[in-house]
Amino acid sequence: MTQYFSSAPVVAPAACAATLQRQGYAVLGADAVCALSGCSAQALHALRDTWADLPPDNYLKDGGHYRRRRHTCFVVKDSAVTPVPHRAHWQPLEYNALHGGMQRLFEPISPEVMAQPVWTALLHWLGAVCSGLRGAQPWFVEAHQFRIDTTDGIGRPTPEGAHRDGVDMVAVFLVNRQHIKGGETRVFDVEGPNGQRFTLAEPWSVLLLDDARVIHESTPIQPITPQGLSPQDCFRDTLVVTLRAHGFQGDGA
Repeated sequence: MTQYFSSAPVVAPAACAATLQRQGYAVLGADAVCALSGCSAQALHALRDTWADLPPDNYLKDGGHYRRRRHTCFVVKDSAVTPVPHRAHWQPLEYNALHGGMQRLFEPISPEVMAQPVWTALLHWLGAVCSGLRGAQPWFVEAHQFRIDTTDGIGRPTPEGAHRDGVDMVAVFLVNRQHIKGGETRVFDVEGPNGQRFTLAEPWSVLLLDDARVIHESTPIQPITPQGLSPQDCFRDTLVVTLRAHGFQGDGA
């Protein structure tokens, strides 16, 4: 049975780990993200403008021009967050029927962003959450800055449809949304009919997903275009971080 919430069903910081263990996903509001990660709201919001500098995603196989992104990989081990040499993003067809099997080399996240203490703090916190889920170990992390706009009339946050990512945990932060409708988040149990539908709307709220237990997708966005705005002014910005044990996908691990 799928439950629908117009707003995200957020949980208290203290309930995050238990909720993630119980149902395979948890939604945290921005205040909870700050409390658990040690990041200030001011520092998180200061990152927002860097989403305006994302290059186009030139790998969209549906022919669209609605997605812009940057991508960088890290290893999170204990308290250390270490960038690795720039590398392509790769997924098997099993997890991404549309873009799987492709070596997609995106522009890296800018050094200025990665130099911010808030960036390291976020990744370190996510590593700790994943260690609570799977046991303490190094985590192979891929971070993606996404902007989906309405250049093509609509924008598709997940053109591959409902999917898993082939990792241990996925974090989807809503960074900003402007002049759009849609972009509903849908999370479904891999083993049964249970699921939830809701819309992430609060900047720096986050959806945490146990990737082995749930599939997820976001519905297309459409513009709400006040006079004088272009389709590029109607967008949804997210930070998607995936964490995987034993190596990056494509490395034979």
